[in-house]
Amino acid sequence: MTTTHVPATARGKAVARPDRPPRRRRREGAAWVFLSPWVLGACVLTLLPMAVSLYLSFTDYDLFNAPRWVGLRNYTQMFTEDPRYWRSVLTTLLYVVIAVPLQLALALLVALALKNMKRGRGFYRSAFYAPSLLGASMSIALVWRAIFNDGGTVDNLLGTGGWVNRPGWALLAVALLTVWQFGAPMVIFLAGLQQIPGELYEAAEVDGASAWRRFLSITVPMLSPVIFFNLVLQTIQAFQVFTPAFAISAGKGGPADSTLFYTLYLYDRGFVASHMGYASAMAWVLLLAIGAVTAILFRTSRSWVFYASEEDR
Repeated sequence: MTTTHVPATARGKAVARPDRPPRRRRREGAAWVFLSPWVLGACVLTLLPMAVSLYLSFTDYDLFNAPRWVGLRNYTQMFTEDPRYWRSVLTTLLYVVIAVPLQLALALLVALALKNMKRGRGFYRSAFYAPSLLGASMSIALVWRAIFNDGGTVDNLLGTGGWVNRPGWALLAVALLTVWQFGAPMVIFLAGLQQIPGELYEAAEVDGASAWRRFLSITVPMLSPVIFFNLVLQTIQAFQVFTPAFAISAGKGGPADSTLFYTLYLYDRGFVASHMGYASAMAWVLLLAIGAVTAILFRTSRSWVFYASEEDR
């Protein structure tokens, strides 16, 4: 039976307001039916493992015996007794500072070149995007290791020796592999460049603005929301880099811990040393750190990202 709500009006008269029509309720039910696989997957594959990981971070667990509650012991050991942990933090931060700006600068440079290209833009866009699809694979990382190893292509061309075996150069080899995968941000930059009105450049040319001045005064401000989007996305991905470091250092983080990335050390603690509780604590610290960095980027964006209206922020 359909029920009705009867609110009182200002004149004291009652106006009947029907409940939601049956068609709307059926549509909402159908929406939940289609959403149920995603909701089930999010709960079983994401939220439940996160809850278990949070619990394990307060335990001593070696995969073979039952977890033993140790409170904050894993966290205090991480911050006060483990020099390799801080080495992994420093290596990861250095990698983020080197790789992300270089990758975004190269992606923007190629996008600017493709924007004004009249013929073959689709081919070059696909060719430059391909490394983004292949670069994260283990096979490409092994090829990269062969190129930068002793007697590899880089050694033969430059005579600098193998980069992967030199503590001062191994991190740079991993960073270059990330920079090479600039295709995804390049496509996003290209889409943003095509949205900038050409009348702005024409007016600037009439006023005698140079190409560099047009880039600084028109391209960068108009493209700043896209730059910000790519910066956040690539920074988050850079903090989680694992496959290139594992392949290039043979899973050891060498030489001399120069490629001991945070995720690689987390893998070592969890699956090599069987300290799953410690590894879980490291994972939660990484999650909080990425969240803090992302919040800082959003906070600073108010001073350098320009939107068409306040509603777009």
